[in-house]
Amino acid sequence: MVFRVYVEKKPGLAGESLSALAQLRQLPEVKNLRGLRLLNRYDVEGVDDALFRKCVAAVFSEPQTDRVFYELPASDRVLAVEALPGQFDQRADSAAQCVQLVSGGERPLVRFARIYLLEGELSPAELDAVKKYLINPVECREAELKEYDTLAAVYPEAPDVALLTGFAEADDDELAAYVSKYGLAMDLADLRCCRDYFAGEKRDPSM
Repeated sequence: MVFRVYVEKKPGLAGESLSALAQLRQLPEVKNLRGLRLLNRYDVEGVDDALFRKCVAAVFSEPQTDRVFYELPASDRVLAVEALPGQFDQRADSAAQCVQLVSGGERPLVRFARIYLLEGELSPAELDAVKKYLINPVECREAELKEYDTLAAVYPEAPDVALLTGFAEADDDELAAYVSKYGLAMDLADLRCCRDYFAGEKRDPSM
């Protein structure tokens, strides 16, 4: 089971959200943004309900400074941003380590996302400008808002690699056809060298 919690700084301590709002309002494309709230979303798998509730106050939030929600507060627009798959997420990793220290057991799976609650009648162009400003495509992406069934990574099975049947016996005209068919950055001499190698191996190459 995957547990979810949202954490937000209490009023008067939300300096980061105020700074983000001020920066977005400076964008010439954004004219109707009235307010912004910034929440941290944690999804956790591999713990029971009692441990999760304990860690909400001990790991994911600070009761003195944070407000906790188990449902997403209402807003005009919601934008969720998470690290790209394969990118190291320091906040998620640190949270997983802390939960493990609290439980004394196995390390759980933790996924982290920043949630931006946007207030105002934003046009599609304004929303695109906000996304472009907040999402660096090199390291993060827009995250889904729906709840996860599991945090375990699921990778599609790779298709079989095509075998270039007859390549080892191809003549010059057939080799030239490979260049145009597959857009190869090779000339005829390169393909002759490859053909002779695989002919010596008595097999055809894969793509």
